[in-house]
Amino acid sequence: MKNYKISIRQFGRHALLVEWPKKVEEDILLDILKFVRYLKENHLREPEWEFIPAYNSLTLVSRKQNLDYAELKAQILKWYQSKTVVPLKGRSLWRLPVCYEEEFGIDLKDIARQLQLSVEEIIKLHTSSVYTVYGIGFLPGFMYLGGLPAALEVPRKATPRPKVSRGAVALAGKQTGIYPQESPGGWNIIGSCGVPMFNSSKDDPCFVKVGDKIQFYPISKGEYQLQLIENEVGIYKIEKLELDA
Repeated sequence: MKNYKISIRQFGRHALLVEWPKKVEEDILLDILKFVRYLKENHLREPEWEFIPAYNSLTLVSRKQNLDYAELKAQILKWYQSKTVVPLKGRSLWRLPVCYEEEFGIDLKDIARQLQLSVEEIIKLHTSSVYTVYGIGFLPGFMYLGGLPAALEVPRKATPRPKVSRGAVALAGKQTGIYPQESPGGWNIIGSCGVPMFNSSKDDPCFVKVGDKIQFYPISKGEYQLQLIENEVGIYKIEKLELDA
């Protein structure tokens, strides 16, 4: 099993930040997730510890005590070098519906002009890829999805909007994502997803995890409106495939 060169620095009195090479690569993300599982099973037990993986880093947070930084740093380095091979568990592929109608994809025509593509080509490219969840943040449930086709890479808007609707599906740089709630935002909006990405009333508020996969599929406005109703009454079922079964 390949080991990467990692670095560790203190992140306040209760946390450490472990960093892998500064690259956006799925192999690095998978190495982080495997190390998390190894730590949970052998050294740092939940709920005493919180594990926050993202892109090329892992934040370890002690929920009970201040850390002895030097001692824990030495332990983490030793554990990483001597870790055993552990299979990943619990990752899922989620298929999420998107309505790309013009009233929802308010930046589609502008993006089409920038990229010299038709709206139909943009939708086809966006739904043809399977994306990796590299991080969750900015807003609770906001997924940073890598794997965007190069032909769809478009810069953030020069001036962010003061209000982006909940469910807006958007592009920025090499990434795509869904706004889980109404907020300001500078990404380019191409559609809307009616599936709630974050629900604070649930035991597990965000059903998606770092390392999961996302694939979008297009739906009509009528299907979108029906799914909103089904979500409201709690009968809509998200399409899910277990990756590590």
